[in-house]
Amino acid sequence: QIKTVNVRVTTMDAELEFAIQSVTTGKQLFEQVVKTVGLREVWYFGLQYMDNKGYLTWLKLEKKVLSQDMKRENPLQFMFRAKYFPEDVAEELIQDITRKLFFLQVKDGILSDNIYCPPETAVLLASYSVQAKFGDFSKETHKAGYLTSERLLPQRVLDQHKLSKEQWEERIQVWHEEHRGMLKEDAMLEYLKIAQDLEMYGVNYFDIKNKKGTELWLGVDALGLNIYEKDDKLTPKIGFPWSEIRNISFNDKKFVIKPIDKKAPDFVFYAPRLRINKRILQLCMGNHELYMQRRKPDSIEVQQMKAQAREEKHQRQLERAMLENEKKKRENIEREKEEMEREKREMMMRLSQFEEQARKAQRGKVLIGSHYRRVNSYSALVEENKIRPAMEVQEDLLKTREELQLVMTVPPPPAPAMLMMEDVQVEEGEHDDHEENTRTYSAELLVETIKDNRNEEERLTEAEKNERVQRQLMALSSELADARDDTKKTQNDILHMENMRAGRDKYKTLRQIRMGNTKQRIDEFEAL
Repeated sequence: QIKTVNVRVTTMDAELEFAIQSVTTGKQLFEQVVKTVGLREVWYFGLQYMDNKGYLTWLKLEKKVLSQDMKRENPLQFMFRAKYFPEDVAEELIQDITRKLFFLQVKDGILSDNIYCPPETAVLLASYSVQAKFGDFSKETHKAGYLTSERLLPQRVLDQHKLSKEQWEERIQVWHEEHRGMLKEDAMLEYLKIAQDLEMYGVNYFDIKNKKGTELWLGVDALGLNIYEKDDKLTPKIGFPWSEIRNISFNDKKFVIKPIDKKAPDFVFYAPRLRINKRILQLCMGNHELYMQRRKPDSIEVQQMKAQAREEKHQRQLERAMLENEKKKRENIEREKEEMEREKREMMMRLSQFEEQARKAQRGKVLIGSHYRRVNSYSALVEENKIRPAMEVQEDLLKTREELQLVMTVPPPPAPAMLMMEDVQVEEGEHDDHEENTRTYSAELLVETIKDNRNEEERLTEAEKNERVQRQLMALSSELADARDDTKKTQNDILHMENMRAGRDKYKTLRQIRMGNTKQRIDEFEAL
């Protein structure tokens, strides 16, 4: 009999439980998870677990789950997370579920300060995350305190400003109101479009040393390999795009990267642990493959997914437009009804004045009696108006008015001044392991199939492209300046402000650190 084991997989917004067999592979478990979640863009994701030494490790898909070096718990614990990041979320992420999983993971990274985010950007992002959760702001639904239990800002940002919880909520609410009309899914995408410009977004950092023994960071991301000095994870000093690298290998702790440029020497660095080295190699291979894939025409599967996503979005927009339309119709009918009720009250008031004057005249009484019947039938009409078309109601109202005017112009006694009423106006609503190892692990990176397309170096940040975002960030920055406590600045705050003053951003830095030929940059790395 085959032994079964219980497994718990935690995604960014759910917990899934499975029973697997002792022979189940990582791939089989992964496929079960993506099928349950409804995810088709599987190439970004992986399953993480805590190994026996307390390190987070990615589950190997080709091996049996139980043969891998994990803590033996019941159930076995895994986290379903994005392992690779897109270069441009708006261009590449297709399904809503993919965008949602990235949104939740990136948001968690920002709130826990694993991704540095300046205060003004953090507040703007918080307002998008509120729109993504609550939809449009509504005074009736979102009373004061509606954000009290929400985790919206990194603790660092809260500590650096002399603002109460209520004051933070007021600021975020103002920006939440600005996003009116934005679909929840679109709010998540807007969040990611701003977050992807943060310097630490999507970067995996590893401790390395160069030949001289200088301690540095190696950053592996969607665009290539970058080298950072130990006290600055925001601004890389040297960069190598994936299109410049043909082979990556390591033996024990020594990493060798062979550039495509035959004149350039090998790029050599040292990493402390074998299993970390395996992880670096795996991330390099996966990121390189996706980098190349993005520079080729879409596969048939991706084309189909994009077409389906467009259709679903169109359907959502239609449904939303219909709901908005219905809502406006209801509001207009309510407004008409109130207007008619008001006119009815005015008529009754005038009628009572007329009754007073006509009391002594028998003829007046007869007329009033008949008019009372009119008013009563008009009252019934107002009730009926909830379902009757507005034009019909309008005609009836005009007829009633004319007859009332006729009654009131008949002597005796002298009638009051003729009633002048404007037509009812219907306002439109707003439209708006082993540690020692002599084996060499190697990966050949194929690059011949594409042209050296390094368009990422020409990219603009969302704030540069989008005037609205630029305006919002400037307004927030000056708003927060008065409440800022400068004694609580962190090293990252200081580095970020230096970059801002120098006019640097993620993409300008990238362009700068890749300048010169490969050899010059390798020499520069050795000199660090």
